[in-house]
Amino acid sequence: MAETVREIERKYDIDDDAQLPDLAGIDRVATVVEAGVEALDALYYDTAGHRLAADGITLRRRTGGKDAGWHLKLPVAPGVRDEVRAPLSDAPPPELTALVRSRVLDQELVPVVRLRTRRTVHLLKGAAGVPLAEVAVDEVRAQRAGEAARKAELPPGPAEARWCEIEVELTGGGDTALLDEVGRALVASGARPAAAQSKLARALAETGAARDRPAADDAGPGGRRAEGSGKRGGKGGGGKGKGAGKKAATRKEAGKKAGKKKGCTAGDVVLRYVREQVRVIIELDPAVRRDLPDSVHQMRVATRRLRSAFRSYTRVLDRAATQPVGLELKWLAAELGVDRDREVLTARLRKALADVPPTLRLGPVDARLRIWAERRRAGSRKEVLAVLDGPRYLSLLKTLHALLEEPPLRPAAARPAPQLVSKAVLKDYRRLARRVEAALAAPAGRERDEALHGARKAAKRTRYAAEASRPALGPPAKKFAKRIKRVQQLLGDHQDSVVARGALRELATQAHQAGEGGFTFGLLHGREEALAADRERELPGRWKKASRRKHRAAFRR
Repeated sequence: MAETVREIERKYDIDDDAQLPDLAGIDRVATVVEAGVEALDALYYDTAGHRLAADGITLRRRTGGKDAGWHLKLPVAPGVRDEVRAPLSDAPPPELTALVRSRVLDQELVPVVRLRTRRTVHLLKGAAGVPLAEVAVDEVRAQRAGEAARKAELPPGPAEARWCEIEVELTGGGDTALLDEVGRALVASGARPAAAQSKLARALAETGAARDRPAADDAGPGGRRAEGSGKRGGKGGGGKGKGAGKKAATRKEAGKKAGKKKGCTAGDVVLRYVREQVRVIIELDPAVRRDLPDSVHQMRVATRRLRSAFRSYTRVLDRAATQPVGLELKWLAAELGVDRDREVLTARLRKALADVPPTLRLGPVDARLRIWAERRRAGSRKEVLAVLDGPRYLSLLKTLHALLEEPPLRPAAARPAPQLVSKAVLKDYRRLARRVEAALAAPAGRERDEALHGARKAAKRTRYAAEASRPALGPPAKKFAKRIKRVQQLLGDHQDSVVARGALRELATQAHQAGEGGFTFGLLHGREEALAADRERELPGRWKKASRRKHRAAFRR
């Protein structure tokens, strides 16, 4: 059974003859205790093209020390990684290889580097003897793994490298302020912040095992995070004028300046957005498998954004190539939705029940809701994992990799971005406007509920199209997306109420059949009806604000 440990550390390069300075008295450190010497032997695994290393991920089998076994390290933030551990075995354990499946696909994981380390461990303890941090002085010997060298057909180069380094890792009683203080003391004694992010990265570079790879493989769909687009577009946006016309003109000018940046074609803008969503899907795969908070929701949002981009920007991406991918993304979003919808619905019902006075909570309603939620959770969790382990999902990941390696760009993709992406956003906006008008005119009841749900989906598509256009249009696109998001949120709350009422009817029926009575669930049903009616009354005003012509000034070209 795999366990996870959060690792927060700093690394420093040192000379072979460097001595550890006296760290007692630094911050809360009262004593420094030498905890012995460890002999560690680690074999690192990756694909022949080093896809894991490209994403800062390491998978190793290590013997020696107090934590011998398999270790998979997943980056969380600079200097922070989650180490997922499994017991020793001959081959990489399935519970760890599943967590890198979205990166390696069906490529074989092979040994790439062997590291043998002589580690001298020092414990930094506080006044009460509580360990605050561990300082390890490592003498490292790195060798290419023979099997990896043959499979990857590596170029000639040094097969072995040696170096010394220091790792400072927090334990239960320490914090990052302590890391800062210890780091300053080490640097003052001659240590240098590590040039490589990990031992593996340095070993690959210094043994000649690191290879130049094509740009598409470097970034892969799961490559390093692209820079955010929020700061693009210059400083224009609000201007100093007070008139609405002057503000609109300023926003339009800001969009023009953003779009004139070198190389800003429609293809650049759309592919940037598409690549970002694919990256999110790939990076969230292990988080979903580990059942981390909000991971299913964020992965589902990325699938929807990606599918929306395919549908909105058909003049940039060939629909014949993206439509089949879009259908598979729709399937994945639906499968993820089983777990996400259950999560959202359960939270909504629990909050609603908590707001009911004790005098109106008749029968074992808390227990009934808990049983109902747990049964749904167990089933949905198994279904999500089965999807991620299945061949259809793997095929989708391969398709996304291939699509980004050879994007199906149409001739219009080479045109300057502002005009083309503006037309796409306005087209989606007009579709949204028609749906909102139809929903407002629909008779109350099921027909209006369905019309409002359709308007909500159109609002999402319009918002996503505007978000994708930000590198070309700048701040006006960001503000427009926010206004549409407010409409989407109102419509979403309405739809959540529709779904909640269905669940409450189900709970009331189960309670009645068990002889418990369904009064409290009926009360909550009535409250949800009232909430939905409130949202319907609020929609005309919110839509009127979001749909003002001046908000679309930057898109009219």
